Amino acid sequence: MHFEPEHTYHVYNRGNNKTPIFFLAKNYLYFLKKIKTEWLPYCDIYCYCLMPNHFHFMLQPNEEGCKPIVLKEKITHLQNLSKAMGKTLSSYTQAINVQNNTTGNLFQKKTKAKCLTDETIIQSGYAVNDYLVNCFLYIHNNPLKANLTDELKKWPYSSWPDYYGLRNDNLCNQAKAKQKIGLNEIDFKNTTYLQPDKKIIPLLL
Repeated sequence: MHFEPEHTYHVYNRGNNKTPIFFLAKNYLYFLKKIKTEWLPYCDIYCYCLMPNHFHFMLQPNEEGCKPIVLKEKITHLQNLSKAMGKTLSSYTQAINVQNNTTGNLFQKKTKAKCLTDETIIQSGYAVNDYLVNCFLYIHNNPLKANLTDELKKWPYSSWPDYYGLRNDNLCNQAKAKQKIGLNEIDFKNTTYLQPDKKIIPLLL
């Protein structure tokens, strides 16, 4: 993963061999707590959704998050944000292995970070704002597509209830997200998900 400031990314990963990564309600909450303490110093999170066997985040790294790690006076390819992500997944895996009396990798080897605001979006003929809105809604719509809930506001492990006004969590920077993505025109209480005329958000998992 390589991050650049001022760009927005869709970050996602899933369980190794598509197996579950969350087993109990406390697992979801523990994972989000780690995200809050270990990722937020290096980025603004715009939205997220945790699913039984995978996760999605939309985020924008800050300058500190994009700084490379220096080891023994040598600049490495690893950045502060990507290092934090690796630390989170590694320590979470250790906790789950202890809980379940298992061993081995919990996640797929590489966490993906798809840039949503690079030149390829513009060259494809789509407006960056439309692409961001579609990805935002695509991420939140996962529980509905998986038949885990009949209403997005009922899935507690995503940021949709916060945007809907049912919670007041501070994991997501809602003010910046609404400004960056252009969400002021979306009525969350009347919108479930967007089905664009053209499929511009690929199925990533």
